[in-house]
Amino acid sequence: MAPELAPGLESTFEFKIPETKTIAHLFPEATEFQQMPKVLATGFMVGLIEWACIEAIKPHIDWPREQSVGIHVDFSHLAATPPGLTVTVKTRLLKVEGRKLTFAIRAHDGVDLISEGTHQRFIIDAQKFSARVAEKARKACSA
Repeated sequence: MAPELAPGLESTFEFKIPETKTIAHLFPEATEFQQMPKVLATGFMVGLIEWACIEAIKPHIDWPREQSVGIHVDFSHLAATPPGLTVTVKTRLLKVEGRKLTFAIRAHDGVDLISEGTHQRFIIDAQKFSARVAEKARKACSA
């Protein structure tokens, strides 16, 4: 991690919402989801906010050896966003506690504020992390 990865770091990330990020596409096998309105799914919004935070820190870590994983989300989903609107996610790094990062986030779809809150990520060594996950999968298969 670079020393400039410090509280106060700000970033803006934009993404135009396609129909493939609506509720029906979150779990296509869920018939209930197929009957829902065509709006940005909360699950995809979480992923979008994670992506925005990754992009914010990527220039300040040894990518791809160092990466980050989400460890906590605490933000709202305040308004529906139909496909075609562009969501702008603003991130601000609030705290750096070792490898744990806490971000303030705000997301707007050009009409409404759609989300605000905090998100925490943890810096990992990708190779070591992947090895631990593979070992966990191996143990689960042999149980």
